Amino acid sequence: MSNVIEGAVAALNEKLEDGFDGSAKFVIEDEGAIMVDGDGARAADEEADVTLTASRDTFEAMISGEMDPTSAFMSGQLSIDGDMGTAMKLGSALS
Repeated sequence: MSNVIEGAVAALNEKLEDGFDGSAKFVIEDEGAIMVDGDGARAADEEADVTLTASRDTFEAMISGEMDPTSAFMSGQLSIDGDMGTAMKLGSALS
């Protein structure tokens, strides 16, 4: 597992300490995938309600709070495939 994925899993688990209702997969281009569900975040590539794909820079900016996930989506830096409602819940949880 890459250092990027390890760091992202730790950051997501910290932000989602109250849990997350649903399942989402973050695909970080050229790095790997992270699953987020009721059990927290972990490095995995499984089926999910929604898949969010972004570059490493965009993902890191969203996690750090430098970039709003909605802005990333609207600017084409984040693609979303699947349940938009779940994506919006995740975006709110990351804020």
